[in-house]
Amino acid sequence: MNKIGIIGLGYVGLPLAVEFARAGFFVLGFDKDINKVESINCGKSYIKHISSESIIAAKDRFTATNDFSKLSDVDYIIICVPTPLNEYGQPDLSYVLSAGETIAKYMKRGQTIVLESTTYPGTTDEDLKAVLEKSGLKAGIDFYLAFSPEREDPGNKVFTTKMIPKVIGGYTESCLSKVVEVYRQVFETVVPVSSTRVAEAAKLLENIYRAVNISLVNELKMLFDRMDIDIWEVIDAASTKPFGFHAFYPGPGVGGHCIPVDPFYLVWKAKEYDFNPRFINIAGEINISMPYYVVEKITEALNSVKKAINGSNILILGVAYKKDIDDLRESPAIAIVKRLLEKGACVDFHDPYVNELNIKSVNYYKRSKALTDKTLGEYDCVVIITDHSFYDPEVIYNNSNLIVDTRNMIKIKSQKVVKA
Repeated sequence: MNKIGIIGLGYVGLPLAVEFARAGFFVLGFDKDINKVESINCGKSYIKHISSESIIAAKDRFTATNDFSKLSDVDYIIICVPTPLNEYGQPDLSYVLSAGETIAKYMKRGQTIVLESTTYPGTTDEDLKAVLEKSGLKAGIDFYLAFSPEREDPGNKVFTTKMIPKVIGGYTESCLSKVVEVYRQVFETVVPVSSTRVAEAAKLLENIYRAVNISLVNELKMLFDRMDIDIWEVIDAASTKPFGFHAFYPGPGVGGHCIPVDPFYLVWKAKEYDFNPRFINIAGEINISMPYYVVEKITEALNSVKKAINGSNILILGVAYKKDIDDLRESPAIAIVKRLLEKGACVDFHDPYVNELNIKSVNYYKRSKALTDKTLGEYDCVVIITDHSFYDPEVIYNNSNLIVDTRNMIKIKSQKVVKA
């Protein structure tokens, strides 16, 4: 049985490691964070939707280490590291290239390297390949190289890691065959494509499709608000069409790694081809502007009850980027809290899955408030950012003085409920 090495034990790497172990493979997880390594080896999960029980069940086949020299002990190396944007909004491949340089130190002939981190077309067969070949080994001859985009949806109980079809693109036909052979033993459906670039582009298309459509409904939400039309009712009506329409829903902004980040990898790469992807840029501008719109609605709501935002006590409900998870990556709640603080508001938060919120740029550090009927009534305004299943809309409505709802949780029409 092949031994699998996974670099990066975060929201992508950890569930992947668990699935490979469940399929009977021996898995060695690599991470620089010693706390993650120790947690896994003690059978404790640090990600909400990955249970500790699943890690304990795999303990005979899944261990973790921060000793990267052990990369030479595995047959397959899967890279699951972050691919963020830098401060200038450009792709930051430092984590991928660093992983590649580490692999090159210890790799052996016959190993298979798979990149799963979302990136622009050409990363695998240009950037990563060049770094790996510093080892003196040649891709497609001495080692196998492929790209298989992660498609994790944290908190999704219908489509788990194993059930989501796995797209795979190889540097050569033999590279593709090598990865398909193993991945078919783990995933229910494997989708081979003709190249690493096609696989890279497919992942970007998935996320750009979502980003553009979310920005469309976000823009319509702002327009329909001025026209005194309920966007949620409009979407419900349009959704009755049995063909040609797929419902997307507005919100306070977009979060997670995929939608706020991935489209701009293609925008950056497009410059090499003297092309300006206008749809992507416009979608990004609209989605980035949504937290500002939410703060404007909070300001208007407070004004309607003769209160200024400066000095008002505001409680944010939900700071994770989506419901029922603990993931703060690119959460619009962070931008909203920062903007509220800049306007002089006093801001607390509650999230059943996030214990603390630390926004270093504005020196904001607080722990999640205990949520009670009394607590809700102590604030000038309660703002629903993340619609966790934990929240009871009736309790929130009955005990709050003023509510700004960005998720349409409160169905009651009332002067104290403002949709944003």
